[in-house]
Amino acid sequence: MSELTVRAGELDAADELAGTRKQFVLDEVVYLDGNSLGALPAAVPGRVDDVVRRQWGALRIRSWDESGWWTAPERIGDRIAPLVGAAAGQIVVGDSTSVNVFKALVGAVRLVSGTGRDEILVDATTFPTDGYIAESAARMTGCTLRPVTPAEVPDALSARTAAVLLNHVDYRTGRLHDLPSLTAAVHAAGAVAVWDLCHSAGALPVGLDEHGVDLAVGCTYKYLNGGPGSPAYLYVRRDLQDRFDSPLPGWNSHAEPFGMRSAYEPAAGALRGRVGTPDILSMLALEAALEVWDGVSVEAVRTKSLALTDFFLECVSAYVPEGRVESLTPLAHRERGSQVALRCDDAGDVMKRLIERAVVGDFRHPDVLRFGFTPLYVGFGDVERAARVLAETLGDLAG
Repeated sequence: MSELTVRAGELDAADELAGTRKQFVLDEVVYLDGNSLGALPAAVPGRVDDVVRRQWGALRIRSWDESGWWTAPERIGDRIAPLVGAAAGQIVVGDSTSVNVFKALVGAVRLVSGTGRDEILVDATTFPTDGYIAESAARMTGCTLRPVTPAEVPDALSARTAAVLLNHVDYRTGRLHDLPSLTAAVHAAGAVAVWDLCHSAGALPVGLDEHGVDLAVGCTYKYLNGGPGSPAYLYVRRDLQDRFDSPLPGWNSHAEPFGMRSAYEPAAGALRGRVGTPDILSMLALEAALEVWDGVSVEAVRTKSLALTDFFLECVSAYVPEGRVESLTPLAHRERGSQVALRCDDAGDVMKRLIERAVVGDFRHPDVLRFGFTPLYVGFGDVERAARVLAETLGDLAG
């Protein structure tokens, strides 16, 4: 037994979050792809069965009131709020991340309407869809779109800047961007800050309220384990809610939704971020999934996340021949999310072989092996095994 194997056992024995693992449906596979799709929380199947058989099957339309379907978007939003550092009443759940990015970005530009600001800055390294949405939002609002890296944002800001769309964590490299200082810079320039939290919510503290973020969006199927296609969420800071003008007004966000009036009047508060009928089945599956956070602090998750990624990098350094892989993920804790990205020749083939050996990460074109560490169910033994199997796989390919 190697020294690292022994250390992994010691670290698992001392892990204060080790008990949460039993709340997930897991097997002998080392699952390091929770940054794409979180594992299934054990409480979800029973809850979905109740929603389908009793709430829908027996109560039918009565469930909009009796089962709380109508209030689910804001109720579940309040459940997510403490995980991203927000007070209640500022998050509404529904629609996809892409749809919410569109709402937020157009809404951001409208917040500064009449000020002569006609430029949107977008993270040049962003997940492609955010870029596509930003381009469409720019056309819709008559703005110019300017892609810049997060590091370039402070110098790119000007009196023309209306809004800035940034990712909290880079989806390829796992780099954590400085949300507090970038938000402050955007505000100092008189612009609106919009953050995509897809790769940070549920993995590390965000501090939306503390840092004065204007608008934010995020998905729930990664570190929040809501399931494939689970609804996303939209955060609108409380003092901006009465001025937030969504580009997608719908009957669910109307001040009097059952009045069926031809003229639109937005509801008060975060509810104006709603659009149409909520996707109840996936939304209530998400609500059940969020129960695994009961009694768990985001700070404890962050501490373990950094320990897991530190240990993985140490194991990779010890097991993998020098020069065979290169980490794209920053070593500095303040710059690291909850994943490790390794540049590797033949990365697609390497990941395929890793999966065949029951170590599941993912591949990003053209040469990146991506490993996501979800502290609620990933242990240090998983980390050591993954690094060891990676080394063996690379050795087999070299031989």
